[in-house]
Amino acid sequence: MAYDLITYLPTDILTKVDRAAMAVSLETRVPFLDLNVIEFSASLPMEFKIRNGVTKWALREVLYKHVPKDLIERPKMGFGVPLDQWLRGPLRDWAETLLDEKRLHQEGFFNVEFVRNKWLQHLSGEQNWHHQLWNVLMFQMWLHSKNL
Repeated sequence: MAYDLITYLPTDILTKVDRAAMAVSLETRVPFLDLNVIEFSASLPMEFKIRNGVTKWALREVLYKHVPKDLIERPKMGFGVPLDQWLRGPLRDWAETLLDEKRLHQEGFFNVEFVRNKWLQHLSGEQNWHHQLWNVLMFQMWLHSKNL
């Protein structure tokens, strides 16, 4: 718990929540990070936190009395962004400019055939290369900013 409080929460989860909320002018709250809640949960014995492989045992027991079970016992839902779809849709022209064959040849940093092949496979829906393409696009944007 202590490790999560000083590393994972501030550098990952809370950052994502804050950015997503600010992007749409949304005020968010994180009630489980109230100091009293943190101190109380830290003071609980381990068998209240994990029991028979079930995490957050005490919290789940309280929730079962007030919340439908199917809302509690469902898979986690992350903060995924549909980047693969955006690259085929609203970001396509922007990406195409940065991944232009002549531009890539001129700059000389990437294997042009390889990048273009991945881009075309992604556009066709044959493969989803958004993670790899995003790295190239971010490099291209950085390079463009240095040349301004």
